[in-house]
Amino acid sequence: MSQFAVGIDLGTTNCALAYTNLDAEPAVALSEIPQLTGPNEITPATLLPSFLYIPGERDFPPNSTALPWDSAPPYVTGKLAQRRGAEIPSRLVSSAKSWLSYAAVDRSAATLPLHASDGIAKISPVDASAAYLTHLKDAWNFAHPDQPLEDQQVLITVPASFDAVARELTERAAAQAGLRNVAMLEEPQAAFYAWLERHPEWRQLVNKGDLILVVDIGGGTTDFTLIAVTEHDGQLALERVAVGEHILLGGDNIDLALAHQMAADLAARNVKIDASQLQALWSNCRLAKERLLSPEHAGEDAATVTILGKGSSLIGGTIKATLTRAVLEQTLASFFPVVDANDHPQRTKRAALQELGLPYAQDAAVTRHLAKFLNGAAPTHVLFNGGVLHAPFVRNRILEVLNRWRQGSPIKHLTGEDLMHSVAKGAAYYGAVRQGQGVRIRGGIAQSYYVGIESAMPAVPGMPALLKALAVAQFGTEEGTTTTVPNREFGLVVDEPAEFRFFCSNTRKNDAPGTLIEEVTDEFQELSPVEVLLPAESNTPAVIPVNFETVITETGMLQLWCVARDGRRWKLEYNTRN
Repeated sequence: MSQFAVGIDLGTTNCALAYTNLDAEPAVALSEIPQLTGPNEITPATLLPSFLYIPGERDFPPNSTALPWDSAPPYVTGKLAQRRGAEIPSRLVSSAKSWLSYAAVDRSAATLPLHASDGIAKISPVDASAAYLTHLKDAWNFAHPDQPLEDQQVLITVPASFDAVARELTERAAAQAGLRNVAMLEEPQAAFYAWLERHPEWRQLVNKGDLILVVDIGGGTTDFTLIAVTEHDGQLALERVAVGEHILLGGDNIDLALAHQMAADLAARNVKIDASQLQALWSNCRLAKERLLSPEHAGEDAATVTILGKGSSLIGGTIKATLTRAVLEQTLASFFPVVDANDHPQRTKRAALQELGLPYAQDAAVTRHLAKFLNGAAPTHVLFNGGVLHAPFVRNRILEVLNRWRQGSPIKHLTGEDLMHSVAKGAAYYGAVRQGQGVRIRGGIAQSYYVGIESAMPAVPGMPALLKALAVAQFGTEEGTTTTVPNREFGLVVDEPAEFRFFCSNTRKNDAPGTLIEEVTDEFQELSPVEVLLPAESNTPAVIPVNFETVITETGMLQLWCVARDGRRWKLEYNTRN
């Protein structure tokens, strides 16, 4: 059995790793992550920047990128990758997590860096994610040689809006990194779990009927979640009641806006930059923004932005600009305007032909997306998460807008958050919750689910085979639950295309898994069928006896496992939140 529950925040901009000892009271600690900060210079830090640099032959002195556990790593990851990539963006892989969520491209194909120069071997978003996870695994194993990460319970966080493919690719990246016992958890929930871990007196801070809004603005996405304070068995309980849609809008957008502002300032000084320099400026604006927003640099009014110049006329071969705090706050204000509660995101007519790139939100106003998500709901409390929320201006603006929409007492800010590490900490705490320790956020499914079973009756001309419905998940089943469907064995068609028919019901709330309903009536709503070809060995019969195992994951996926007598398993998935 695992000794530790390890939470991994596989972030767009930063990764973090936290853990708790499952043999003791849940107390969460952060893990230091050794990484290169310069050639032959290794420094531990609690954050691993999610940047990967593909080195050329002359980029670094020989043997200067060795790590304590790898004398010749193929890539540079972390702080040195971020810094060197700001100088040579054609070799820098960034925003891999955002690419994982982009359904219009082959997310397993070697496409990054997107604007790599000829001769640079690209990698896929999955490979980049696996590289970050491998670095975290190796760092953990270096510090805990007797408790390798492969043997621990690992919780990897994903945006609440990740689709099934993005989640599966994240699992593939984890497997590629050698991790075995892995579960997924939504980032806003993880942030709230971290707040619970830090506030054991939480029942004194909220009341029955309160509605808590979690605002999570990371490097690539903005996520919203609503958690209701309810009552269960005479005690206050928590229930997740709403999750926002996928919004590709976050720190990356702000960094690009700052880069265009800096480029305009340079043009006013008769210094023009090309497309590759704009990419470098984008990366350097990210570094300058993070510096100005970090609490330890709160007293600074400006940060210098430097990029490599072109030609010999530039003194020192560099171009310098200054990002002031005033310009940063002015840019932030354009992303967080004061709007009305019914002022929803605007859509504009798009050009028929576009460059391939990430599908960023058309409307960059975060507050309009928030208005659409709430749609009249009135949260009583708000919890912030994500590096952008380091800016007091952003927190105050969101509070101002929420109070503008509210009727009655002002919304309460749940303080005590750790904006950069909460997601990893909360994931580790949830690992203890899964073992029966701590407080669970309830998130039961809102319907009962069934799979269609074709009757074995003899064929009759002109009459389709009768269909029965087998209950596989009951109304109210908690997410994170595994159920074995009892005493039922059915024939699974393999090695030829077959259609699985799924049904749900809002009214049949008492059908336990394994209940077989002889007739599909109007009480059932048929969902989109799933057509698959399940592979099997060449000497396997066309129909294999199987029973079922149902998993409702922490991210709302219904996994229906078909388990053969010899232990072989096939998985079907359906999103219970659609």
